[in-house]
Amino acid sequence: MKKFSSLRVLTLTAGILFAAVCYADAASSPFVHPPSAYLIQVNGHTYKERNAHIRRPPASLTKIMTALIVMERCKLDEVVVVSRGAARETGSRIGLRRGERLTVRDLLAATLMASANDACRALADHACGNQRDFVVQMNARARALQLQNTRFTNACGHDNAGLYTTAHDLALLTEKAMQKPYFAELVARKEMRIRTLNSKRSYYLRNKNRLIGRYPGAIGVKTGTTPNAGQCLVAIAEREERKVLLVIMHARNRWRVAPAMLDAAFAADSADIEENPGNTMKATVGD
Repeated sequence: MKKFSSLRVLTLTAGILFAAVCYADAASSPFVHPPSAYLIQVNGHTYKERNAHIRRPPASLTKIMTALIVMERCKLDEVVVVSRGAARETGSRIGLRRGERLTVRDLLAATLMASANDACRALADHACGNQRDFVVQMNARARALQLQNTRFTNACGHDNAGLYTTAHDLALLTEKAMQKPYFAELVARKEMRIRTLNSKRSYYLRNKNRLIGRYPGAIGVKTGTTPNAGQCLVAIAEREERKVLLVIMHARNRWRVAPAMLDAAFAADSADIEENPGNTMKATVGD
């Protein structure tokens, strides 16, 4: 009877230890308590996703579309005069003053690296004369790229009931934007300084994407945060023959979950990544 009790205790102890190990592994997995929506692609093929087609507010991930349209409509060396509306923008900003003159090139850097709403609005006003007409162009471009669950209401990503997109659509949009060499260059930069054209004022820009310079292989792309959107992130990292694109929407801690998700994608066997055409995401019309 004593023998049986000892054996039972040992068995129970082993079971508890095994359960503890499993729980620890699960707790460390980014897929146990994931963001509200995410999409992970490896070389253009879906690896893992959750609510990737559910509409959510994108916060400053909106600026990916703003930058794309500006690059398609404007030359990088064009001179932008900061508008009153731009100087009054709220939220993340670098402190532009009405009437200051900067190039499209430098304002794009402030928009994509520092997520500056004042720079973003200045570009929208410059490209189309006002933000309202610029938003019309944003939505027209979304339709052309077949972003079927995307609608914009402002250039910067301020919370608004009519502003939404999905992790799926953001992946398509990002791939298109990354085809622009200057876009790809900016989102991979850690820091830079820009100046007004009369050189009286300068602005130091530090990339808000903490993966840049810290996560091996990270080459972009953009962060976004508002009360409604939560913590959002589009990230791309490359190692050897593998490129991973990650979209996170409404995360509790994107800087903890994003590296873990990227690690999982880099460690995944090729067999785990579905290679069928239906799982390949490409913009096919109007791009």
